[in-house]
Amino acid sequence: MTHRTRIKICGLTRMGDVEAAVDSGADAIGFVFYPKSPRYISATAAARLLEIVPPFVTTVGLFVNASTDEVAEVVAQAPVAVLQFHGDETAEQCYTTATVINRPFIRALRIKPQMRSEDLIKYSRSFHADRLFNGLLLDAFVDGYGGAGRIFDWSLIPKELASQVVLSGGLNVQNVIDAVVRVRPYAVDVSSGVELEKGIKDPDKISAFIEAIRLADTIT
Repeated sequence: MTHRTRIKICGLTRMGDVEAAVDSGADAIGFVFYPKSPRYISATAAARLLEIVPPFVTTVGLFVNASTDEVAEVVAQAPVAVLQFHGDETAEQCYTTATVINRPFIRALRIKPQMRSEDLIKYSRSFHADRLFNGLLLDAFVDGYGGAGRIFDWSLIPKELASQVVLSGGLNVQNVIDAVVRVRPYAVDVSSGVELEKGIKDPDKISAFIEAIRLADTIT
């Protein structure tokens, strides 16, 4: 049976972008609650966008080094379904925040050049004991936080881990077929690769990106 790669469109800031992602078949959409990001959205604005999200499209809130109280305040206004920790949060901090807010969470691991496959496996295992751990997202390491449109060495991802991870970092319509065929991740996450400019999505790029993934899923 052919695996269907799940797709998350992240960094949405406008109603039209949410509609484009949903209409094109995205499985999940992400909102960035990190004030220093060019894709930042306030909890009040995100709450308005959440109102138009249909059933069975997962909503994700991205946080960077936010306290439990800060995350709770955002989620109280914009009740996203999943938390994504994208900073330097420890496993204990992720567990604590997710438990207090009662939401599953995704942990982002930014891949540094010196990392090895064994490091990825070890890191993933350090989270699996928690019932609220929803998966590991792999992104390229850059100074600061958030995506910079860069890919990392996909060969670092061991086969036993690939089918469980969310692949991110520099993906676009030109390289996503290769990425999916080579890695076979559970899901992919894109932001800058489907933009007109930072924080402004392009409906045509979103549609083409998702179509490319569907094509990749048919390649054996």
